Amino acid sequence: MSEHRRKAPQPQGGGRAAARRAAQQPAGRRTDASRRATSESPSGAHGEEPSYSGRAEARRAQRGGGGGRRRGGGDSSGHEGRGRGREGSGKKRFIDYPRAGKYGFRRWVPSWRLVSGLCLGFLGLMMGAAGIAYALVVPPEPKDLATAQNNVYYWADDTQMVATGGSVNRQSLEYAQIPVAMRNAVISAENKSFETDRGIDPMGIARAFWNMARGGDTQGGSTITQQYVKNSMLTQDQTLTRKVKELFITLKVGETESKEKVMEGYLNVSYYGRGASGLQAAARAYYGKDAAELNASECAFLATLLKGASYYDPAGAPEVDPVNATPEKNRKRAVERWRWILDEQVKDGRLSAAERATFKDFPEPAKPKKDAKLGGQTGYLVDLATKYFVAHNDEGVTEKELARGGYEIHTTFEKKKVEELEKSITEVYKAKIDPEKRPDKDTHVEFGGASVDTKTGAIVATYGGQDATQHYTNNADATGAQVGSTWKPFVLAAAMEYGKRDPELGPEQSKEERTPVSPKSIYNGDNELKISKYNGAVWQNEEGKEWLQTNDGDKDYGDIDLRYAMQESANSPFVQLGMDVGTDKVKEAAIAAGLRDDRYMANSSVPSFSIGTSSPSAIRMAGSYATFATSGKQREPFSVTEVKHRGDVIYRHKTEEKTAFPSIVADNVTDVLKNVVENGTGTPAQIPGRDVAGKTGTTDGNKSAWFVGYTPQLSTAVSMFRMDDDETKKNREFLEMYGTGGERSIHGASFPAQIWHDYMTEAVKGTKVVRFPKPEPYGDMFFGGGAVSPSPTPSPTPSPSESSEEPETPSPTPSSPTPSPSATTCAPLDWECKNGNQNGGGATDGNDNGGTTEGATDGGADAGTSEGGTDTGTTEGTTEGTTEGEENDRGGIFGGGG
Repeated sequence: MSEHRRKAPQPQGGGRAAARRAAQQPAGRRTDASRRATSESPSGAHGEEPSYSGRAEARRAQRGGGGGRRRGGGDSSGHEGRGRGREGSGKKRFIDYPRAGKYGFRRWVPSWRLVSGLCLGFLGLMMGAAGIAYALVVPPEPKDLATAQNNVYYWADDTQMVATGGSVNRQSLEYAQIPVAMRNAVISAENKSFETDRGIDPMGIARAFWNMARGGDTQGGSTITQQYVKNSMLTQDQTLTRKVKELFITLKVGETESKEKVMEGYLNVSYYGRGASGLQAAARAYYGKDAAELNASECAFLATLLKGASYYDPAGAPEVDPVNATPEKNRKRAVERWRWILDEQVKDGRLSAAERATFKDFPEPAKPKKDAKLGGQTGYLVDLATKYFVAHNDEGVTEKELARGGYEIHTTFEKKKVEELEKSITEVYKAKIDPEKRPDKDTHVEFGGASVDTKTGAIVATYGGQDATQHYTNNADATGAQVGSTWKPFVLAAAMEYGKRDPELGPEQSKEERTPVSPKSIYNGDNELKISKYNGAVWQNEEGKEWLQTNDGDKDYGDIDLRYAMQESANSPFVQLGMDVGTDKVKEAAIAAGLRDDRYMANSSVPSFSIGTSSPSAIRMAGSYATFATSGKQREPFSVTEVKHRGDVIYRHKTEEKTAFPSIVADNVTDVLKNVVENGTGTPAQIPGRDVAGKTGTTDGNKSAWFVGYTPQLSTAVSMFRMDDDETKKNREFLEMYGTGGERSIHGASFPAQIWHDYMTEAVKGTKVVRFPKPEPYGDMFFGGGAVSPSPTPSPTPSPSESSEEPETPSPTPSSPTPSPSATTCAPLDWECKNGNQNGGGATDGNDNGGTTEGATDGGADAGTSEGGTDTGTTEGTTEGTTEGEENDRGGIFGGGG
């Protein structure tokens, strides 16, 4: 374009009007205009001064342009300097701080826009961070300690025996098992907005601060959800970090968990004092009942404990605070808060005024009980109940699962009877056993015992040893101690049930081919009697040696009936009777009565089997004799009635009954055993005014002694033995008891019978007097045994009466000894006086029983395994010493007395 056609530049002055417009513009804008003018005009580019309409405008331009020292803007070239604000810089700043256009202190005071912006920005940043944290947070699993539970064992009367199996006394409940009254009490007391809040209650926190400032007493600022999170998922320290964690986890739990789950967890993890964690344990500790049985008043009291059990338990907690936690102050606080909680429930519509009016009296909790330990008999009882439940539950609960806790085991054990049995044994032990005086005779003396309800099979009492924390083998269970002559009733029962075999027929004969046996049947009672097979041939072992059976004291009784043989505990008649009937049938009878065919059942192929070479437990012996007491009805011994888990019943015992023997057989056995107590070796067991039946038992080498007896309602077995006390050994040895307790020898009629008498006298006190059934005549009176002389022998005169009320001893043959006199006039522990020349300590098979029992359990559970074991009753063990010159140190040959 040609130079002359260009539009001439507009004048920069403009006169007065332009000057006025320039004066009205802000300084910053004037500066921008001047800068633009300078940069755009050709003259400015060549360093020429711009033209102004006058001096005033020039001065104003100079002030706005920032070239002067007063504004400190830029240099003469128009560049921006380190000025104070936008006056010196044409560029607008995002954050106007220090503030432009302000001077002095106002320049450093933020504007409201700046403050608001910063606050909003910070709030937005925090909300963003909180959102991210909330999205990322995952509530941790409840701590092991918060969910740890124990197992609670109860006596037969449903009172607590002991809590064990876990580090915390807790039994968790499901939400539906928590009383509505307890939920209402906690909500009114702790968190009124629980059902609507989201885990955090800002208004509740504000109320808490306000009431705290006024000194009031109301619900705390923490919600139930917060307390649940704090108690179950977090540590209890009060750091800021933990508080922040609690906030976020609480919000997450409140959003993801149902209110039912939160309430259930809160009441299950909370501590209520007295060692009780969780509502169920608290209900038991304070009121001795299940949580489901609590009323609204009791629930209100338990809710007060959540504020701090040490200061609200009426029993006081002086060990925590001897000044402020006294029983008086605690009770006052508890009553006031209890009333307040009930009133708050009325205000909240959770309790009617009419129902509230019925709760006038404070629901006094029970006095605290001392924590029961596993020492004494408790450990043995817990062990029996635990093993019984594991062996019999249909839920498949293993011992490992049981150890996790949370189970309620209701047992059959009666506390009073357990204490009486322990007392009876302890008194005899203290009176007669003196290890310091007789260290070689009275050391390692052990007693065992068990008592069974004859009508149900319930084990009501046991004695396992002096202390379960020191002596670990449960002596009420199988110990390996042979039972001796207490086995003879099974021989008689088998003989009456199956009958004597016909010598002309083979070994396997039907009942119709056999001769029925009666208690009046006659057998040879001579000492060193050759034992014959059923067909009359003398029995010989694999080495061709004959069997010579001895009696205790080497006594000869001649031909006597079985009733009298049981009374005097003669061995020869019962060994021969077992051969006539078949020792396999004797074993069947013992099993039918309630014993087990396990490692404690001796070899039944040898004659000594009939005189007690087996070693069942005291529990099993008591249970099997109970079968005779109930006219042949057998019921398994058991120790657990019911088991609950989280409030639900998962096991309940059902008594099953089977017929072991016809009633006529069982009643006749009972009558024979009743005669033993009235006229024979069992006289120390007599209880005036009561029918008692029983049998003594002593084994070879005087290494164990028993008394097993029963009344119509209760059957009890007591054992005594000496055993090496090193329970870590696999092959522990039974020790002789000659001289133990200052006695020449120990018989079933001595210490065991005395203990049985003392215990049973107290155990049946106050119960109804019941008589045994009168037996009906049964079987044939005949001369039995292949070795009996066929020549006629005067038989004992039969008893004029077979009544169970007043049985009489049959007149012995001329060669028979006179029955022992009654012991009623003897001193309580004078065994020699009481029993005179009774038979007691005969031999069995001469083989030591050296097994140790580990893990065995009776009372209905399968017997456990045993280390070391025994080899009693084997052919090798029972054939030694069958000839003269090989007899044992008592002069007997396989004797087994009573």
